[in-house]
This record gives sequence, structure tokens and C-alpha cells, in this order.
Amino acid sequence: MKRSYKIEVDCANCANKMEDAAKNTKGVKDAVVNFMALKMNVEFEEGADPKAVMQEVYANCKKVGDDCEIFL
Repeated sequence: MKRSYKIEVDCANCANKMEDAAKNTKGVKDAVVNFMALKMNVEFEEGADPKAVMQEVYANCKKVGDDCEIFL
């Protein structure tokens, strides 16, 4: 399952950090952050609960950049 989320991030470097944090979250098969469009596209692993996984993605992203935001 794939979903798209609106994000808020200040710079491309922070967007790359967000992408890496999302990709390294359990339950995420792949993630792509588009800095120009301010979107994060997430592909979830089979059987994963997107809501629960995105809470973890959000927490992990806050660790790498506390000024980033994901609108769940």
C-alpha cells in the first residue's frame, strides 16, 4: 500500500534526512521525500498498519530535524 503525506521542511538536506529516517522505520518498504512539492510518498510493507507506522516515522523524523512536520 502506498500513501502520500504533506510535509513541511526548511531545506533539501533536511528532506534527505527525513527520507532516510522514514526508510529506516520498521513497516516502511520505501519512502521518497520531494522537497520541492513538500510531499512524502510512503510504501508500506505487507500487513503493516499505516497509522502506527507513520507515528514511528514522525518520531524518527523529529529526531533528525525537530523543525520538520508531517501532516498525518
